[in-house]
Amino acid sequence: MLKLLRQGKISKWFSGIGQEAIAVGATLAMEEDETIFPMHRNLGVFTSRNIPLEKLFKQWQGKLGGFTQGRDRSFHFGTNDYNIWGMISHLGPQLSIAGGIGLAHKLAGEQKVALAFTGEGGTSEGEFHEALNVAAVWNLPVIFLIENNGYGLSTPIAEQYACKQLADRGIGYGMESVTIDGNNVLEVYETINKYAKSLRKKPRPILIEAMTFRMRGHEEASGTKYVPKKLMDAWAKKDPVINYENYLVKQKLLSDSDIEALKASIKNEINEGLELSYAEADIQVNHDKEVAEIYKPHDASTIDPKNPHKEKRRFVDALHDSLKQSMERHHNLIIMGQDVADYGGVFKITDGFTKLFGKDRVRNTPLCESAILGIGLGLAAKGYKSVIEMQFADFVTCGFNQIVNNIAKIQYRWGQASDIVVRMPTGGGVGAGPFHSQSTEAWFFHVPGLKIVYPSNTYDAKGLLNASIEDPNPVMFFEHKALYRSISDEIPNDYYTCEIGKAAYAQQGEDITIITYGMGVHWAKELSTNNPDVSIAILDLRTLIPLDTETIYESVKATGKVIVLHEDTLTGGIGGEISALINENCFEHLDAPVRRVASLDTPVPFAKDLERNFLGKDRLQGVLDELVGY
Repeated sequence: MLKLLRQGKISKWFSGIGQEAIAVGATLAMEEDETIFPMHRNLGVFTSRNIPLEKLFKQWQGKLGGFTQGRDRSFHFGTNDYNIWGMISHLGPQLSIAGGIGLAHKLAGEQKVALAFTGEGGTSEGEFHEALNVAAVWNLPVIFLIENNGYGLSTPIAEQYACKQLADRGIGYGMESVTIDGNNVLEVYETINKYAKSLRKKPRPILIEAMTFRMRGHEEASGTKYVPKKLMDAWAKKDPVINYENYLVKQKLLSDSDIEALKASIKNEINEGLELSYAEADIQVNHDKEVAEIYKPHDASTIDPKNPHKEKRRFVDALHDSLKQSMERHHNLIIMGQDVADYGGVFKITDGFTKLFGKDRVRNTPLCESAILGIGLGLAAKGYKSVIEMQFADFVTCGFNQIVNNIAKIQYRWGQASDIVVRMPTGGGVGAGPFHSQSTEAWFFHVPGLKIVYPSNTYDAKGLLNASIEDPNPVMFFEHKALYRSISDEIPNDYYTCEIGKAAYAQQGEDITIITYGMGVHWAKELSTNNPDVSIAILDLRTLIPLDTETIYESVKATGKVIVLHEDTLTGGIGGEISALINENCFEHLDAPVRRVASLDTPVPFAKDLERNFLGKDRLQGVLDELVGY
């Protein structure tokens, strides 16, 4: 592989020389239908699962026949056919996903275990703490395996952690832990095998630290000049392949001729795989295919209520009804979040759910947004749906990496769906200050692979949340807190859905169009009531991704004058993108410049008058007057 790298025939390479025993021993100790989460140097996981070498070579050469169709490199891939989960460069997130796989096994009553690798460097990440803590609290059958190879790129362990052994951290999580010789393949195999058997019978996590050494650079380009020669020489004597080979010869289980025959056989297998990979042509770019495959295909046909009976329900009640009916409809649906169980959530939307559905399906979580998002992704891999509540939309920052780098990208990367809805109580106007009032939808508007839904009324709240749960793709579902108990309407008691990706007119008009969503719809309606002489069309976007550009352009052409209104701050807000789209596609239909109305470019203040000044509502009238007179 190193020769091929130097010849430019494979991409960036992470060599596992010196620590092969861990990958091979651990993989062989697991059952073939149990999921393994490898890292950079775990080539032995793939070969021990008997993945055809030509498939691996195509992956490393960026060919269509690789696992990611040229969209990811080296070991950043997964394959459900071989029960291997692809890592991302951020290292820690896969530990939580392993917890999700473990939870799925536990919920299904399966005697199965998940195995997640990490390096000693990755144990410094917050996700390591979150993943182990949740696994311990929930007794999830997961083996967390630390490959302690001495260096995180060039940083020695003395500069990474202060404890004597990383396995000692298991004590703090209330889980068993052990340190083993990671260069002894038999010790690795026997240890993993012993604990895997135990965890299958009695689900719980285990932390195993395998001591080893990286004999090559973090990746080949970084080299090993920072490693003292004495240290390199000492570990060279502990080479796991050579020592195991010598052991087998000493036990008379292997002869010199056997060794040569094995090497020749492996060399032939490698060459055959290379020839098959070289024979495949380079990828031909297909623009439509690239764009289409960021989402899992889904029949989004709307579901009408079977019973026409309606009842007056508040916004908060509509969300409650949606979740209740979705839990009854989808027996594989799990709700997770802080205080969502017996307490019913801080806004009481899941009140009474534990009595109806039990604590296995309605799960209180520790304060660990990232781990719970990762667990949701692991559940998705095993056919579960999940609704994950951010107690406030502001708190999603703690899980940002899982959402934008794992959940959003994984369908595009290797075809793994993320059947997750993230509920986001959002918005200001309630005197909650800068950490409970932010409008965060624009943070995710730039991330391909996500869908963003933001209802403004009771009917849409229920129908769009139901549709979001039906959709196998990740949906960020925004709920304005100030609407929870301030608006109500007659809506169907029965289950129904609204179409994701379709805007709707909150009212028709001929003079000016206001394009908005969420609380902005109510501001626009109040503005229209206060200006009866102006015919205002109000277009409620309802969905921000995918964006209904067809209806946007239709509304612009009908009036020729446009205000784009949102509660979020002005700079970098979604209004800027909508304005650009209108300029590019409807310029000749405009009778005035497109105007944006939004909040100030400051944090959300607490004091009532300061917050009112922050929000764009009071600036609407002035902008309307300007456009009327333009």
